[in-house]
Amino acid sequence: MRLLLVEDEAELARLVRANLTREGFAVDVAPTIDEARSATTTARYDVILLDLSMPDGDGLDLLASWRRAGDTTPVIAVTARDAIDERVQGLNSGADDYLGKPYAQSELVARIRALLRRPNGALGMRLKAGNLEYDASTSAVSVGGDSLPLPRRELTLLELLMRRVGQVVTRQTIENGLYGFDDDVDSNAMEASVSRLRKRLVSAGATVNIHTVRGVGYMLTADKPATALR
Repeated sequence: MRLLLVEDEAELARLVRANLTREGFAVDVAPTIDEARSATTTARYDVILLDLSMPDGDGLDLLASWRRAGDTTPVIAVTARDAIDERVQGLNSGADDYLGKPYAQSELVARIRALLRRPNGALGMRLKAGNLEYDASTSAVSVGGDSLPLPRRELTLLELLMRRVGQVVTRQTIENGLYGFDDDVDSNAMEASVSRLRKRLVSAGATVNIHTVRGVGYMLTADKPATALR
């Protein structure tokens, strides 16, 4: 899952990004409103964390413009402007949640996951393909009832494929889900992640296959026992 952090305090942004990355999110940082606008026209985000006091404008104006344009991406207003009337104004402007600074990183993560568990949110379902199951609310993967621990990027890759079983997931969609703009990604990083995930699924006895659709992307099917494809 990919998040956009709109925050102009560089050290805070670095700490929040590092914490959210450890929690399994790909995170882009926008230190200005202009960069936030640019980011949302380039990538799709599951949640946006929006500081309201930005150097080049008011975050509420940016939020209102997103909502007027029909962008329904969940937004958490994260700000030192924490008075009751300011909270009300933020929620009335289209924020889905409001978190005052300073805040605990654990609370921020909990609020993000709560948003994602709402109806139609990214964490709002249990996915199944063959004997492979993924619980989006806990990020738990199992094969035939046995737990299968996965590293963050392979877990995200598996979720992207399981949400579209039998359909091709394009390389661009996978890249958007796995990597932030600032991630250092080499040319075969995606292929390496797919290869490692295939091997783990084979070893665990998963009855699924990940097919390569050359020049387009990848597709997961659940018709027969998994094989080690290259």
